[in-house]
Amino acid sequence: MQLGELPHSRAAQALVDYLNSQGIQARMQALADDRFVVEIAEAAQSQQAEQIWQEFIQDPNHPRYQAASWTSGDSKVKFSYRRGPSFAQQVVSGAGPLTLVVLATCLVIYGLAAIGFVEAIYPPLFFFEQLQPAYLGEFWRAFTPSLLHFSIVHLAFNLLWWWMLGGQIERQLGFGKLLLILLVAGTLPNFIQFFMTGPNFGGLSGVVYALMGYCWILGRLAPQAGVSLAPAYAGFMLFWLALGFMDVLGIPVANGAHLGGLLVGMAQAYIDSKRINRTGTW
Repeated sequence: MQLGELPHSRAAQALVDYLNSQGIQARMQALADDRFVVEIAEAAQSQQAEQIWQEFIQDPNHPRYQAASWTSGDSKVKFSYRRGPSFAQQVVSGAGPLTLVVLATCLVIYGLAAIGFVEAIYPPLFFFEQLQPAYLGEFWRAFTPSLLHFSIVHLAFNLLWWWMLGGQIERQLGFGKLLLILLVAGTLPNFIQFFMTGPNFGGLSGVVYALMGYCWILGRLAPQAGVSLAPAYAGFMLFWLALGFMDVLGIPVANGAHLGGLLVGMAQAYIDSKRINRTGTW
């Protein structure tokens, strides 16, 4: 069973050594694009291994991993000390085609708006001004507000989470699964937000909340699927959602899209976990 991917052989081997020291049989496999997969032999140990994986991701330099390599590491393992992958290579290797296309689309739209094309770009992409037949012919406007961002912080925050979580889902579960979550979470929560504030809103955060909810619930109910969200991140997600509804942040927050996206992601994760646990496939 694949636990996860790391960009450096030394880091991957340190995690393998620590897993083995904890009684979890593990190994490292090198991929063609300078990435390294950590695998475990027994699916029954997946929950314990997933917890160790999350702890390692949050603090890979903890002394316990080096200690495990000294005490139980394989002295025959050889490492390559070639220069590590570039930033662009890491971005590409941590994502899939859909993740990168959406990321690039949001960047292009923001860039064009920043250099003076606001009036040409924003009006056709905002949500319907009214839910009437005359507007519903422009059906794409139910989704396209998710691609709009109004500050560099807004853009960077959403795209970082999209890359991290969307990339994880696409690499582990496939293009189709991420596309389904994107379309549903990028559309239905926009209707909730429209009824709460009107048509002038935007951002990928509703989709981001769906990805968070999906990874969080699926990681708990079907950890063998290989996607998860650390408890600390789940806590941050819920805390930020609560702050938005309390209106103490001092900035406009799309609370309806956030809550709607979270519910969409959690519901999809629950459905998928039932199928995975029943059939063993996803």
